[in-house]
Amino acid sequence: MTIYYRVGSPKHALGMSDFQEALKVSIDAFCKARGQAEPKRVLAIPPDHTRMDSQAGPITQAAWKLLGDRLTDVMPALGTHEAMKEPELKKMFGDLPRDLIRVHRFRTDVDTLGFVDQEFVTQATDGIYSKPWPAQVNRIISQGGHDLILSIGQVVPHEVIGMANYTKNIFVGTGGSAGIDDSHYLSALYGCERIMGRCDNPLRRILNRGAEMFLTPYPILYVLTVVESTLDAGPVVRGIFIGDDHSVFFQAGELSAKVNCFRLDRAPEKLVVWMDPDKYKKTWVGNKAIYRTRMAVADGGTIVVVAPGVDRFGEHAEGDALIREHGYRTTQEILERTRTHEGLAKNLSIASHLIHGSPDGRFEVEYCPGGLTKQEIEGVCFRYGDWKAAMERYRIEGLKDGWHTTADGQEYYFVRNPGLGLWMHRGHQHAFE
Repeated sequence: MTIYYRVGSPKHALGMSDFQEALKVSIDAFCKARGQAEPKRVLAIPPDHTRMDSQAGPITQAAWKLLGDRLTDVMPALGTHEAMKEPELKKMFGDLPRDLIRVHRFRTDVDTLGFVDQEFVTQATDGIYSKPWPAQVNRIISQGGHDLILSIGQVVPHEVIGMANYTKNIFVGTGGSAGIDDSHYLSALYGCERIMGRCDNPLRRILNRGAEMFLTPYPILYVLTVVESTLDAGPVVRGIFIGDDHSVFFQAGELSAKVNCFRLDRAPEKLVVWMDPDKYKKTWVGNKAIYRTRMAVADGGTIVVVAPGVDRFGEHAEGDALIREHGYRTTQEILERTRTHEGLAKNLSIASHLIHGSPDGRFEVEYCPGGLTKQEIEGVCFRYGDWKAAMERYRIEGLKDGWHTTADGQEYYFVRNPGLGLWMHRGHQHAFE
């Protein structure tokens, strides 16, 4: 097990020709190392459109052009997200044949490969969580008979896993209800601010242990990108790392820490975040605006979420109803409701989402959605704002990341693409250099 391809630095700018070369070199080396002929039946597992900046769409297209008919299946790692619709498929995958697309159904289409034992979980979480963790994957992985599986995605700061992707793409992206619920909940109990931007954390140790125990029989090759959101050129791929062991993730994570973690010398009283309506249609994903900036905003300050595409809370009807019922209350309130409300206790990923999005009494959130009413927003414990008024007040059209001032003299810090970073002020108790 090794790294077959690695190119990257804060100065690199990589594109389609680099993707094609990286895939060809890596697939050839991977098959040679395993003593097998060139692959005849290949599965690609990219993320969905909410991770479009990962460039997993173009990389999947590059794999198709390289492999042709040998690429037999493409299954977006939806996790609990809705299946991608045609406009989303077109924007992400272009002319990739639609008959290759498979839909992951996290409630029905999974196999439980085994359990990471309770002793390991307890030790990894410093005693905060003490249950065996179920390692679950979609049956297309465990029963599909592929001789190559390309797990494609981006390493970037993440609220549940510290740094996204690698084994998360398999165990969460194609996982089942039990594995997803337990993983998110144990991480929420540990505290998102203690793990964001860190490669080594409790949940990562558990997932990587699960990979060591249960994924080695499957020919999984991890294709990892590191992408920076630049001021002028938009998202730029700074690195491609391809391999089949933990080191490929940690090396990608080292580069991500350099280009995706932003440290502010002072904490903004007002922090304004733009949410692209093509990607963010529910608070379930749109709350990245809160997760990724909560370590930056000042105590008593406000995060303004400008989200014209958001018209729902949850990905599914049951989750949407639970978010509406319980709201983004304090962590202690959500923990208590998890103990006393059966619906929330049976949907721990919802409880985790509420904890991650909670201001916890330290700051306020002003949500400016395009499709939710003032009553609905206030019902989940946020403050309501008009998105059109926010666009005008903060001059968001064409605005670059950084410090700005409104026409009436109010200073604010602006973030255009929260999915590509982590913002923290140097005085925050969990900030790191």
